[in-house]
Amino acid sequence: MGHIDETRDFIPVRIAVLAVSDTRSLAEDRSGDTLVERLTGAGHVLAARSIVTDDRDKISAQLRDWIADPAVEVIVSTGGTGLTGRDVTVEAHRDVYEKEIDAFGTIFTIVSMGKIGTSAVQSRACGGIAGGTYLFALPGSPGACRDAWDEILVWQMDNRHRPCNFVEMMPRLEEHKRRK
Repeated sequence: MGHIDETRDFIPVRIAVLAVSDTRSLAEDRSGDTLVERLTGAGHVLAARSIVTDDRDKISAQLRDWIADPAVEVIVSTGGTGLTGRDVTVEAHRDVYEKEIDAFGTIFTIVSMGKIGTSAVQSRACGGIAGGTYLFALPGSPGACRDAWDEILVWQMDNRHRPCNFVEMMPRLEEHKRRK
C-alpha cells in the first residue's frame, strides 16, 4: 500500500473539470461541484471548468483545447461513460489519447464493486495521456466522482505519494519529442 512522504513538498496541479450532459447546466452540475471541492480541498488549482452536450465532436474539441493550453495539466470529465446511445465521452477521450492508462478503469471498477456491487460493470471510466496532459473520464454521479477522487486520483495527483505517482512523471510525458 502507498503512503505520503512528508519529507517532500506538495506540488499543486492545474486541473480542468468538464461536465458532459444534455440535461444539466453548470449551476446544476453536482458531480463537477464534487470534483472542484475535492481538488481544491487537496490544494490543487481549478484551471478551467465547462459543460458540453453528449456530442463526441464537441467533447473531443473541448479536450483538445485544454490539452493545447499550458495552464491545464489534468482534465477530469464527468458524465457520458455509460452504455446508452448518447454515452460517447469514452469514445471522445479515446479520439485524443496518445496512450491509454488501462489500469485506471480497472482500479475504478474495483473501487466501484466495493460500493455498488455488480452495477460497476455498467461504467466505462477511463484514463489516458495526450500532449503531456492527463485525462480521466468518470461517470456522472457525485458518488462516482467522490470514489474516483478519494480512492485513486487524490493519491496519484500528490507528488508525495510513494512508491510513485502521476505528478512526478509529468516532466517526462513528452520526452519522446525531445529525442533526436
